[in-house]
Amino acid sequence: MSAMSSAPSSSSESAERMRTMGSGGCRPRLSSSMLAIAFTFRFGRVRESDKSHTDFVPHGSTLVWQTQTDRRGEDVGEKAALLERWGRFSVRRRWWVVGAWVVGLALLGLAARPLSEGTVNSLGIPGAESQEAVDLLQASFPERSGDYGDIVFKAPAGLDDPGVREGIEALLAGVATVPEVVAVSSPYQAAGAMLSADGTVGIARVQFSRGADEVSTASVKEVERLIEAARSEALQVEFGGPVPAGQEREGPNESTILGLIAALIILLVLFRTLVPTALPLVTAMSGLAAGFAIVFSMTAIVDLSKFAPNIGAMIGLGVGIDYALFIVARHREQVLAGHTVEEAAGIALATAGKSVVFAGGVVVTSLLGLFLMGIPFVGWLGAAAAAMVAVAVVVAMTLLPALLGIAGRTVVYLGRRRRNDTAAIDHEASAWYRLGQSIMRRPYVFLGVSTAILVVLSIPVLDLRLGSADAGNNPVTKTTRRAYDITSEAFGPGANGPLTVVIQGAGTERLNDIREAIAASGNVAAVSQPVVNAAGDTAIIAVTPGTAPQDQATSDLVHRLRDDILPGAAGDGVTTYVAGTTARYIDIADRIGDRLPLFFALVIGISFILLTVVFRSLLIPLKAALMNLLSIGAAYGVIVAVFQWGWGLALTGADRTGPVESFLPMMLFAVLFGLSMDYEVFLVSRIREEFLKSGDNARSVARGLTSTASVITAAATIMVVVFLSFVMNDQRVVKEFGLGLAVAVFIDATVVRLLLVPATMELMGSWNWWLPGWLDRVLPRISIEGTESVPANNAVPVGAGAPGR
Repeated sequence: MSAMSSAPSSSSESAERMRTMGSGGCRPRLSSSMLAIAFTFRFGRVRESDKSHTDFVPHGSTLVWQTQTDRRGEDVGEKAALLERWGRFSVRRRWWVVGAWVVGLALLGLAARPLSEGTVNSLGIPGAESQEAVDLLQASFPERSGDYGDIVFKAPAGLDDPGVREGIEALLAGVATVPEVVAVSSPYQAAGAMLSADGTVGIARVQFSRGADEVSTASVKEVERLIEAARSEALQVEFGGPVPAGQEREGPNESTILGLIAALIILLVLFRTLVPTALPLVTAMSGLAAGFAIVFSMTAIVDLSKFAPNIGAMIGLGVGIDYALFIVARHREQVLAGHTVEEAAGIALATAGKSVVFAGGVVVTSLLGLFLMGIPFVGWLGAAAAAMVAVAVVVAMTLLPALLGIAGRTVVYLGRRRRNDTAAIDHEASAWYRLGQSIMRRPYVFLGVSTAILVVLSIPVLDLRLGSADAGNNPVTKTTRRAYDITSEAFGPGANGPLTVVIQGAGTERLNDIREAIAASGNVAAVSQPVVNAAGDTAIIAVTPGTAPQDQATSDLVHRLRDDILPGAAGDGVTTYVAGTTARYIDIADRIGDRLPLFFALVIGISFILLTVVFRSLLIPLKAALMNLLSIGAAYGVIVAVFQWGWGLALTGADRTGPVESFLPMMLFAVLFGLSMDYEVFLVSRIREEFLKSGDNARSVARGLTSTASVITAAATIMVVVFLSFVMNDQRVVKEFGLGLAVAVFIDATVVRLLLVPATMELMGSWNWWLPGWLDRVLPRISIEGTESVPANNAVPVGAGAPGR
């Protein structure tokens, strides 16, 4: 028999059920006079004015008095009351709040301009072998400690054509005079020459004095200007390598505009009037402006990844609209229920607003947890994203209620205002309620089907390979991609990612043995002669792999050199390192792979604790964690299938497969767990509100689903479209991030929130709210429901106790 059929038929039956529930089978039957005496003895006399607000709720084996709230929400928990008071204050002083935001945004903009140092492509990894090699090179080979760029020439008539050769030599002479350039090789020189077998392709290596993330933009732009001047119909000239790749930065582009347009259309369909449609967009754009000012100001003190602007825009726009939409929807609901605009804003902040603070806190905490990875650029990338989320929360909790006050009753659809301004919404006549009833009747079917969908989508995760995309994944419109293709065709794919073997403490004879061992190690296309520094204590050998930088075979070669070949050939007293950009990416992937379990455990643990405190339940947080893992696993699976296997890759605008960006799983996990918590809190808190009113689990789940489904669906649709718009970005990592977020949010808002959560909550029945009595006594009390959670005189069982169906 479903739980629907077991619902109490009257408030007296609900009260009887309340009295008979308790942990350990305790069944207290106390008269109202006895309860009054007990309450007076412990807490003092109950004022006559409070009687209508006070309900007795058995909480496990402990008798707990819960103070509820009337229609105006004037008697709520301390935290809810604070948010409600702030919401009302923002409405009353709306122009002051808006003015403060205008001034604040102006000041942030003025401060960010002089502070901004621009983003970089810093890949330092403290303690990694590649980083130790870089440090050693800076001390032993200061002239080679910087990064390089390759000027790639292609001439159908051959590079020996007099006119072609004259143009190349003039270009190289000019490049040699550019600041920060310490050496320029020529394809015509015997030593270190790179000339293709047919003589049509050549490479000139430009050695810079600093790393790719440290070379000034002015120097790189000057080299690019000289290259542009040297191009002709007879000579194609491109610029590739770590330095130009590190200078390729993209700020928020048309993806942000497309996301805003899509959000506008969806909000218009949802609200059917302009004012509530505009409010989430205005707050989201205000949050973006403030967030970017903060993020770019951060570059004055830290090295911020070049991916930060786009990822920040994606997350900031998505959560900014999402958070504002929840509050606006709850505000409109309260206005329709007959509240004044001021009252409605206070209730919206005390309920939906508290959910926003909670969910935003989870996202921010998770993103800051990226510092645990021990990779500075990943940690600061997380900090930049966390700043965008934090600003989105602040905007939603401060600027939005003021704008709601300015909007007044125009937030309600005009036709509904004319028909019946205070008409109650008939939840039980909606399609969402009928869906809820269907799930209640067949919970096992919906549980099995939805779980099967998530498991199937997660299967590709078993083949997940972390790494980093090389320039071969860039659009063909970029010079770095054209240089990559020409180099790969003429010299082999490994020429785009040479390795540098650094040897300390070896004599000449030992260096030759090491070189021969490297050449015989497999998947090696070329090995240079050893170059010894002036002190004679350190040498370097350049190794060209037989495969591309992002290939698994290249990663295997690096590990084989480090673990077997070099230790065996070097012997005692000799220290060896494998360095280079390719080796650095491999070290990043290895470091992240080692620490992912710790990071996952941290995020899950924090979310579990917070949900336990909020819902006073152990099974709801456990259920939420498992379902979030399934939805995130499905998102990972889609990313692997598309970007690693190539399924539908062309639809993303990419044309080559490769590994998943090494830091992507962590970033996605941090953001998605917080977003999933947002939907979980929004849905389950409404279910809990209904359960506190009736004590009927099945009806509460169906009504909670009905009252939140349209808002969750609209919010998720907006976020999906916003995230998908970033798939158009040229940067592969931004494409992966956008697709992963879109898939995860879509799955979470449909399969998980609309099917899996209601089915599991129906099957668990009153066990949903089970909490051991001893744990209930030590946990702090935080109510997400805030005001209007339970009408007066409806006592229902919550919290600990032996659950019953």
